[in-house]
Amino acid sequence: KFYKATLCLAYQSFGVVYGDLSSSPLYVYKSTFSGRLRLHEEDDEILGVLSLVFWTLTLIPLCKYIIFVLGADDNGEGGTFALYSLLCRRAKLGLLSASDASDDDISTYNSGLPRKETVASSILKEFFDKYHSSRIVLLLLVLLGTSMVIGDGILTPSMSVLSAVNGIRIKVPSLHENYTVFIAAVILVGLFALQHFGTRSVGYLFAPILLAWLFCISIIGVYNTIYWNPHVVSALSPYYVYNFFKKAGKDGWSSLGGIVLCITGAEAMFADLGHFSQLSIRIAFTVIVYPCLVLAYMGEAAYLSKHKEDLQKSFYKAIPEVVFWPVFIIATLATMVGSQAIISGTFSVISQCRALKCFPRVKVVHTSNHIHGQIYIPEVNWILMVLCLAVLVGYRDTDMIGNAYGLAVITVMLVTTCLMFLVIVMVWKRNILGALAFVIVFGSVELLYFSACLAKVHKGGWFPLVLSLILLSTMCIWHYGTLKKQAYELNNRVCLDMLLSMGTNLGINRVPGIGLIYSNVATGVPPMFAHFVTNFPAFHRILVFVTVQSLTVPKVPANQRFVIRRIGPPEFCLFQCVVRYGYKDQRNDTHDFENHLIETVAEFLRNGNNDGEAFRWETTNQQQSSPSDDVTSRFENVVSSESSKKTVRFRGVGCSKELEDLREARESGLAYMMGSTCVLACDTSSYLKKFAINIVYGFLRQNCRHPAIALGVPHTSLIEVGMVYRV
Repeated sequence: KFYKATLCLAYQSFGVVYGDLSSSPLYVYKSTFSGRLRLHEEDDEILGVLSLVFWTLTLIPLCKYIIFVLGADDNGEGGTFALYSLLCRRAKLGLLSASDASDDDISTYNSGLPRKETVASSILKEFFDKYHSSRIVLLLLVLLGTSMVIGDGILTPSMSVLSAVNGIRIKVPSLHENYTVFIAAVILVGLFALQHFGTRSVGYLFAPILLAWLFCISIIGVYNTIYWNPHVVSALSPYYVYNFFKKAGKDGWSSLGGIVLCITGAEAMFADLGHFSQLSIRIAFTVIVYPCLVLAYMGEAAYLSKHKEDLQKSFYKAIPEVVFWPVFIIATLATMVGSQAIISGTFSVISQCRALKCFPRVKVVHTSNHIHGQIYIPEVNWILMVLCLAVLVGYRDTDMIGNAYGLAVITVMLVTTCLMFLVIVMVWKRNILGALAFVIVFGSVELLYFSACLAKVHKGGWFPLVLSLILLSTMCIWHYGTLKKQAYELNNRVCLDMLLSMGTNLGINRVPGIGLIYSNVATGVPPMFAHFVTNFPAFHRILVFVTVQSLTVPKVPANQRFVIRRIGPPEFCLFQCVVRYGYKDQRNDTHDFENHLIETVAEFLRNGNNDGEAFRWETTNQQQSSPSDDVTSRFENVVSSESSKKTVRFRGVGCSKELEDLREARESGLAYMMGSTCVLACDTSSYLKKFAINIVYGFLRQNCRHPAIALGVPHTSLIEVGMVYRV
């Protein structure tokens, strides 16, 4: 069963993971020979490019990702944020969960055997503890990688679809460039319009299309190699790399910006790890994808060695006449599949950023009941479409898009290499020499490609830099503003004794029902609620202060999601509830959340936790009555919500009065209270801070989704309290 399941996952991975990587042969040779390398159209240069492509595919996707990086998963999840999550928890390097001191009880936090500290890990940990700015730099590095992934989501569809559609001009040379751009634009609009159906609806078509594509390019590669030039096999020797740079010199270095496109999509193997398993991805790449790509590049090089005049349209020219149109159709479908994979990956990355308060609130729609990672974000989808069309119409040329694309891809890989160094030393506790060897081998190759891509900034490479700067600034300002807002609430929270003493002076009335007070304050009373009580001295019979925490773990087990504690004496009926979600967790709908929360409070009361000690709800535990219990009466009340068919059951041994009060309050109704805050910088703040908080952060807060909508709070039951925060 294990092997069957693994092979099934490997088959499915073709349609999700490898679309981008597999469509690279469409444009690698064209982009490589688009610059000054045109002056060196000799056999040595063609074979040198083939050798570079082979060794790049071998070193980066095969050795770096398949062997090393896939092992750095975060409870099965991959990607830049997964590496950062590991460093946050295991090495305590994060800023995102600095205030979550009570979350060490979550089982996923403690998975894996602890290793003994090494000298290198201790020195690095001491460095990060001593210099707080180093943690900020680390977070900025992670957000830079995330920004470049989003840039990939814009450039990949434009590059892939336009490269495929350009094949028409091989058979119809008179066709104007405007028509191919228009056809590519229509395909892109259709691709983004289909996103709301989710990848599951067409997922069964994806894997066969990619397999058919890989089969076609490998067979054509073998045919071209045998028919045109079998001697290209010798180019697999690294000698041809040396010979290439010896003859091409600086022009050869400049061409690396095109060769790097052969590994576009390699990061997806790690980013989409949560959908599959390490073994399935390793089998699919090593057995099928890697050999097919090598054969495809080899066959194209064999054809070019005899047809140097076709360097600018080599892929389609190398296809035998008999199978041209079938391969063209499969190529177009394959680029759509590759685009779909990177678009879905962009949705996933933005969802993780949003959960960790590094991105404005957006609507996340889960398109599959079985696979959590299949999500759709409407706002992001349409913005991506507009930007893709802008890139397509603005550049109109795959060479210019390729320059931008290569820079975005290699930057993400460099960020992964840097984070892997910290993971090897501080999480895996390995010898620092091994970590340095990892960085030197893979980092030096990536830096070489990065320098070549950076040299093409003026030829289109500026786009991902500008885009990442805008995204990075947006995420940093949003995170900074959110931290300032939370700091204000923590510094201005009200002591419970003060609130209770105010109650006698204000003549506070208790009305029937349950009130859920949402805030970021995990202990004490939020300033928003104190502001409300002083102006309107009445609140519900049972109050629950709810704090939603997003943690740097992929998922929080359902039986560890709620943490309940009592505030004050039992007669006040005040509770504190911390609701914890991982960055990959799906938020329950409102009725589920209400029922689970009230069920947890009932379980808390049934267990008799009256001493203020925190209670963590275990769904599988059944409270056993002790033989010495004086109270033998048991009861079960079922409260049905009119708007939901689901029920909440109360089972009690003792504490019957409080459980009865809870039941009656639930029947009376449930209301939500949230702060409608206006965050402004202090008058004494610098102009930069005023610009960031008052203008940028204020604009983002006004135009992103309302917190009540993001949390699924029903509008009819919502009370909003206005308040100005001076941060």
